[in-house]
Amino acid sequence: MKPITCLVLLAALWSGPALAAAKKPLLVFILAGQSNMEGHARIETFDYIGDDPATAPLLRQMRNADGTPRVCERVWISYLTGGGGQNFELTGRLTAGFGSLDGRNTGKPGRKIGPEFTFGLTLDAALDQPVLLIKTAWGGKSLHTDFRPPSAGPYVFNETQLANLARRGRDLAAEKAKKASETGVYYRLMMEHVKKVLANPGRVVPDYDAAQGYELAGFVWLQGWNDMVDGDVYPERNKPGGYAAYSEVLAHFIRDVRKDLGAPKLPFVIGVMGVDGKQASATMREFRLAMAAPARLPEFQGNVVAVETAPFWSEELGAIDKKHEKVRQMRYFLDSKHKDYANADGSMTEEQKREFMKKYESELISPAEAALWKRGASNAGYHYLGCAKTFALMGRAFAESLLQMRSAAPAQPPPQGSSGE
Repeated sequence: MKPITCLVLLAALWSGPALAAAKKPLLVFILAGQSNMEGHARIETFDYIGDDPATAPLLRQMRNADGTPRVCERVWISYLTGGGGQNFELTGRLTAGFGSLDGRNTGKPGRKIGPEFTFGLTLDAALDQPVLLIKTAWGGKSLHTDFRPPSAGPYVFNETQLANLARRGRDLAAEKAKKASETGVYYRLMMEHVKKVLANPGRVVPDYDAAQGYELAGFVWLQGWNDMVDGDVYPERNKPGGYAAYSEVLAHFIRDVRKDLGAPKLPFVIGVMGVDGKQASATMREFRLAMAAPARLPEFQGNVVAVETAPFWSEELGAIDKKHEKVRQMRYFLDSKHKDYANADGSMTEEQKREFMKKYESELISPAEAALWKRGASNAGYHYLGCAKTFALMGRAFAESLLQMRSAAPAQPPPQGSSGE
């Protein structure tokens, strides 16, 4: 073969998919919320995903041949989180470990995942261009106050709260000032971080092509627990429509995110709380309806989708968790000397209580159930049991919903951040 022919062939090879991808804008997806967006599923629960033939292929997508978590070549992440009033950013190619860091800034990924891992893997498999995930998540944050968007206006205490404050002898002016100082703090932190990253994508994505720019391609919201359990903010929460205020503020949130980012039709996914799966309480089911409600508004048709996460809850692990709750309750009865249970007279020693509990638990939870729990769960129920299978299914579903909206959407405007702007 002549040298010139070799050069032509090499040029053809180098101008394949990699170069084609480089000539397309960077697709940017934003993920935000509280502790379940952080993600509390430990990597050690990955094997449980492979036990189910339906999800075994997903596990193979998450791992390399040697069993180590996959590292994406074309998906990068900037993750802002924190604890104790200190926030920090983690960046790099997407892999397992960009879940909850429990407020610890180690400068590197940890041992947990949220929905971001399979979200990025799904996008990587479906798209032929680079992807950037901007994730902002903090545990224990509400929409009614912490993430409250500007257009929702200031937080207003309801009559129930005012009565409770008066009964406790609180200074109303001081309470209102405190609430005002807390309102919208995490909405602003989220927006400031997104804009900071977008001002210089090359800081996170080393091979970012400024000539091609970036395209805001989607937003995922996964939050809700702190609002759902707040009976002061939602005094009618056990009644139909009791969470209507959440729906209203979430609609404002969607509008404000789009306005602040200059993306009026930005595809938006609402991850609807799925804790407890089919066994959810009436209150939780009511909250799910409120979370999904904005997706039904006429203005959001075709560009806002509510994705139910209850189908991804592990019912078998949930049943074991209920037994663990009985164990915890029995220990409480022993310690409190409940009149209807052992130790009613308070005569049991600490060693006797431990032996009693060991026997009680062994009779309630079988060795097979204990092994299954260890294989698939790593956290509490409000964190979806820390089950990687659940978070992996959620992440994939969120990505698929955004891809579907993207395929059905009209032609996109020119990329942002490019040299042509």
